[in-house]
Amino acid sequence: MLEILRGIDTKLLLAINGAHSPTLDFLFFWISDRLIWIPFYCWLLYSLYRSYLKDTLWILPAIAAMVAVSDQFSVLIKNNVARLRPCHEPSIQNIVHLVNDYCGGQFGFFSSHASNSMSLAVFVSMMLPASQKAIRYQLLVFVLLIGYSRVYLGAHYPGDVISGWIFGAFFGWITATLLKKKISPIETK
Repeated sequence: MLEILRGIDTKLLLAINGAHSPTLDFLFFWISDRLIWIPFYCWLLYSLYRSYLKDTLWILPAIAAMVAVSDQFSVLIKNNVARLRPCHEPSIQNIVHLVNDYCGGQFGFFSSHASNSMSLAVFVSMMLPASQKAIRYQLLVFVLLIGYSRVYLGAHYPGDVISGWIFGAFFGWITATLLKKKISPIETK
């Protein structure tokens, strides 16, 4: 069964990574860059500020701690599972399309990009009042774009991204659940 899943993972990777073009290379390399998302992060922070005002001071360290835990936990798992990234896997590395010679570290299970983006998305979705539904859709697009970009770039198998999303959702959920015991949006105060 595990071999069947690995086969599906590899076929999906090669299909997504193999559908490349110069325009998509530029786009997904750009999407995968954390710095490009700074305006979006500022928008999220502003949205949280509008809902929490001075209590936003509780949110900032919670986000920083959550992303740090998500990131470092993924590194711990990567080093212990030791699943090679597609671009380092000897059986396929010669057919994986690399953009700007980018590959990443040696191991890829599970994706830190996917975990960190999902933890942020779940956290913000849970912290914002129900009236801010549009931001939840923006967060979904954010998570999907980052996850797809990691596979497109050949840095992760789809399973690495899906696993990252699962762990990230847990980290976002637990952080928001704990913080909501301390603070609540001004609409519900």
